[in-house]
Amino acid sequence: MKKKILVIEDNQQNLYLIRYLLEDCGYEVFEAMDGKEGIEMVASINPDLILLDIQLPTMDGYAVARTLRQNNKLAKTPIVAVTSYAMSGDREKALEAGCSGYVEKPIDPDTFPAQVEKALSGEL
Repeated sequence: MKKKILVIEDNQQNLYLIRYLLEDCGYEVFEAMDGKEGIEMVASINPDLILLDIQLPTMDGYAVARTLRQNNKLAKTPIVAVTSYAMSGDREKALEAGCSGYVEKPIDPDTFPAQVEKALSGEL
């Protein structure tokens, strides 16, 4: 059975690249264009992994991560921040909000699939 990955990302180009890379690796990919939509989709999808942009309209990724972590069913679901925020302290801020991992943009097509595998196995 394919692993399900929910990608919460508002940039179409990033979404296209992530979808392409993940589907090429055999994952089932679901997309949400903002945090509210992503939070609503979680219940019906029950994803194995959530890839979360931090710079989102209406509700930033930190707020989305905190909201998702309030759901007990998601306690073991990895949430990985995929973000261009790469300043000192940004990684810690994402982890404090409930993310279990952090990947910097622009994503590297050569290493991204391995990063996703690590996230799914709890190593990221």
